[in-house]
Amino acid sequence: MGSLNILDQTSAYEKRFQTGTARLWPTTAKSNRRHVAPRALETATYMDLVHVARNCQEFKSREVIFAQGDPATNVLYIQTGAVKLSFANENGDEAVVGILGEGNFLGEACLAGQMERDRTAVAIEPSKVLSIDKSEMIRLLQPGSILFDRFFNHLLSRTLRVEEDLVDQILNTSEKRLARTLLLLARNGKRDEPCKIVPKISQETLAEMVGTTRPRVTHFMNRFRKLGFIKYDGSSGALSINTSLLGLVLQG
Repeated sequence: MGSLNILDQTSAYEKRFQTGTARLWPTTAKSNRRHVAPRALETATYMDLVHVARNCQEFKSREVIFAQGDPATNVLYIQTGAVKLSFANENGDEAVVGILGEGNFLGEACLAGQMERDRTAVAIEPSKVLSIDKSEMIRLLQPGSILFDRFFNHLLSRTLRVEEDLVDQILNTSEKRLARTLLLLARNGKRDEPCKIVPKISQETLAEMVGTTRPRVTHFMNRFRKLGFIKYDGSSGALSINTSLLGLVLQG
């Protein structure tokens, strides 16, 4: 059987990316994993039925949801919007550890006995976040319920994502890491809309996520724009991502 060329591979992966089954970094390991957030509509509907939605809070862009060191007493669920997670060491050095979109949980470490938040969560666009008390969350996590299934999928997806991020950091160039980060961020949008990063994310934040410098991010972003991989919306600052960017990630 003849091997596929890079264009054929890119076309196949574009189709898989659109259905949520594409891997965003090359590997020889076999896996059936999908980086898909829990289905927000079904989970929110379930929470409505069990009278949890009344604890919903709204946050403005750049508003702190919780800070590192705050008491960890509840689990949060993003109904709409996007949230940035960051960690700061004793010297004040800060690193962005993730961007979460609608349908994701955060602060779930309290269920494992965490007493204080180990990171800071900030809304990067207007967001609605459901706050669920720790004891209430434990009560709702009944095997077979919609919430149990979504929460389990969330934990599994988050664990696999951490492993892939580690491999990505070790094996890939900063340019490929940036391309993969942009594609993953685009997943925060709705599947029936063009792949797009809705919130305006600074290049400093991207540099922290990728593990490189801002000048390098600026250089790569300009290159991606010239190649037609990305397009800026001058009015809103949104960034449209062309799925052809996958071709760069897949190149050996």
